[in-house]
Amino acid sequence: MKKYIAEFTGTLMLTLIACGIAITTLNHLVIALAFGLVVIACAYSIGNVSGAHVNPAVSLGFALTGQMKWSEFGKYVCAQTLGAIAGSGILSIITESTESLGANTYSGSVWIALLVEVILTFIFVLTILGVTDKKENTHVTGIVIGLTLTLVHLFGIHYTGTSVNPARSIGPALFQGADALSQVWVFILAPIIGAALAACFFKYILKNNTSYLNIQK
Repeated sequence: MKKYIAEFTGTLMLTLIACGIAITTLNHLVIALAFGLVVIACAYSIGNVSGAHVNPAVSLGFALTGQMKWSEFGKYVCAQTLGAIAGSGILSIITESTESLGANTYSGSVWIALLVEVILTFIFVLTILGVTDKKENTHVTGIVIGLTLTLVHLFGIHYTGTSVNPARSIGPALFQGADALSQVWVFILAPIIGAALAACFFKYILKNNTSYLNIQK
């Protein structure tokens, strides 16, 4: 139960703080750093309990590479999604509005949005699988993951606002409605595809059998 509470809390933090910062500035670097820094905070606070996935795409990557039981995967996703919804709900109370909660949307081609999100999720999840597979990286894992999330945000904000995280997109969309809700399927489907591709690439091309991050233990 502690794992699921940790994932709920971490995803709540990500949605509340990072999306909360995103709606107060147009500076892409500040927004990217907000998401990256929250993930770093999660990694070093709840990481020893749940692995600090705070993202269904990340959990899918671990499940597909055999580092997570599928029964746990479903519970992780539920906890993460509920955490994101709770974070968005709190943000709507603080801002006294549901018009802008940092939801992901796109204004151009849906195919470009899908492509961007698939590629960025692939990079993000592959980095996580790689860095957590090496025992000597233990002390820098959270920093590497946080900086990688910052990196993919810097590229993707212009096109989609950068999701790479279905839970983070679902939470704000449920409250904002309109385009955010009608387009949220893109930010669910694309990260799933990106994570699956990353897991396959890692498992069959890059896999290091010394993996230490196995939450079945």
